[in-house]
Amino acid sequence: MPRFSLSACVCTLIAVFGAGSAVSAEVSGVRLWDAQDHTRIVLDLDRGVQYKVFTLATPDRLVLDISGAKLGKGVGAITPQGPVKGLRAGAQGQDLRVVLDLSEAQRAKSFLLPPAAGIGHRLVIDLFDRDEAPAPVLTVPDLAPANDQRKVIVAIDAGHGGEDPGALGPNGSREKNITLAIAKELAEFVDQQPGMKSFLIRDRDFFVPLKKRYELAREAKADLFVSIHADAAHASSAKGSSVFVLSNRGASSEFARMIANQENQSDLVGGVSIDDKDTTLAKVLLDLSQGATMEASEQVANNVLNGLKGLGNVHKHDVQRANFVVLRSPDVPSILVETAFISNPVEEKRLNDPKHRTKLALALVDGIREHFATTPPQGTWFAANPQKAKQHIVSAGESLSLIAQRHQVSIAKLRSENSLKTDTLHVGKVLKIPTSS
Repeated sequence: MPRFSLSACVCTLIAVFGAGSAVSAEVSGVRLWDAQDHTRIVLDLDRGVQYKVFTLATPDRLVLDISGAKLGKGVGAITPQGPVKGLRAGAQGQDLRVVLDLSEAQRAKSFLLPPAAGIGHRLVIDLFDRDEAPAPVLTVPDLAPANDQRKVIVAIDAGHGGEDPGALGPNGSREKNITLAIAKELAEFVDQQPGMKSFLIRDRDFFVPLKKRYELAREAKADLFVSIHADAAHASSAKGSSVFVLSNRGASSEFARMIANQENQSDLVGGVSIDDKDTTLAKVLLDLSQGATMEASEQVANNVLNGLKGLGNVHKHDVQRANFVVLRSPDVPSILVETAFISNPVEEKRLNDPKHRTKLALALVDGIREHFATTPPQGTWFAANPQKAKQHIVSAGESLSLIAQRHQVSIAKLRSENSLKTDTLHVGKVLKIPTSS
């Protein structure tokens, strides 16, 4: 890899955010996230600052000068991640100089963020490979067996992540952590189902731009995209789950409009513009392609909502429509699930309960499996095994009444179909699901 001198540094960026002050700004913390295609460094500040950032070579370093700033007490060493090997900081006259030691030359992008979601001012630096090679494409193993009955791929998106914490619960829970825990559990249950394979958009705590999320699903050739969230509302009494699909003509309710605006703001937190840059022709083609996709999205959303109703309260009894960025894939049926209100103390506690998250994941996978059993994509295991697709594998904590409710059949019919003499079920038992109640 070529070396660069200071005169040929990758960039020199100067930014101003907020009015100047005679009082020194303080850096109270430094955090790192290693994402799929970049590494993010976040400096926590107590106010807006002026700064400049540039790179040096031999050895490779990134230098950050913050005007009139000082390092706060307790800010220690960082754990090396990605190309960042270490961090040094010290006074440079009246300024603070922060030096990141790098394993190789990087391309830097920086910006300042105002206080949001309980977090103060932040200075963000994203590092990308200098040669600008395409980011590695997330792939899945070859899922087609010898008989060409491929597995359907379910892309699971844990909402928010990294510098974007999402909604905050009254007891300090962060949406990004809740959604990742549910997404991982859902992925495990999906992988346990015959004919299904999961694909996690993120499996760790890093930020993924909204548009990139559905692009990754398309690259993985997903048959379904499921985005997991845990919403907040001004009223702590708000409760229940909701399921959303894309609406090109606006939201179906004031609630849906509020939620969509809130979730879409996360792209701004990530420092990425969400302005629509499509040409007129591209938009026409997108609208045509999305017609069939939105119809399939509606079907799976109804199935998932029915599964969630089996858990108790739902916030909206019908599928909602909103213009979420992550639902804009032109050819992958997509839904967004607000699993509960993290702003409700009771629901926040449930979301932190592994047993409840298991029930949530099971309800979701039931709805997903029902969708593929009813409308199987061509060439898949579901298309080749219509009878086997209408089965339910009993998991821990499930009862016959709960399974009957999820699949919208009577308990009597479920007993008869499976020749059950008692309602006692054993984990792993395969139940046939009757085609009618």
